[in-house]
Amino acid sequence: MLVIEDKNYKGISFADELKTLCEFENCSFVNCNFSGAELGAYTFSDCSFQDCDMSLVKFKNTGLKTARFINCKLTGCDFSNCNPFLLALNFNGCLLNLASFYKLKLKQTTFVNCNLNETDFAQADLSSSVFENCNLLDATFFETILEKADFSTSFNYRIHPEENKIKKAKFSHNGLAGLLLNYDIVVV
Repeated sequence: MLVIEDKNYKGISFADELKTLCEFENCSFVNCNFSGAELGAYTFSDCSFQDCDMSLVKFKNTGLKTARFINCKLTGCDFSNCNPFLLALNFNGCLLNLASFYKLKLKQTTFVNCNLNETDFAQADLSSSVFENCNLLDATFFETILEKADFSTSFNYRIHPEENKIKKAKFSHNGLAGLLLNYDIVVV
């Protein structure tokens, strides 16, 4: 496998370029197009992605070891197919609608200013994760570990306390309705 270190990519379409299996270490990708690319068996260690279109990327067995996504479009990405070994992700200003994190261990993951509409977090471990100013409209939380997670500035979430582990999780007064919707009560 080819190892590429400390390289900066800008404005490249990787959907057609990735032919050889590679391991990228400490690389940055700016304004690159990965849309629909199959990244199976590739590894990205300590890499950053900024202003990239990664819609519908296929992450089958992809290694994302400390991957940072900034202002990226990741619509429809199924991260649950990533290689779980040393998986560490952080998102800032990303569009993650219809993404899936099903059954992933993502402790201490940070989501800042992200749209996570209809995103699947079922059975994921998001302990101590931070959701800062995120839109979680119709996101799925079922048997999700959210202990010590911070939702205090996020909105539109609907989390059923009896179906998820939420001990010591933080919610704002304004967001309490998202914890009570399943009880068919009116919060004034």
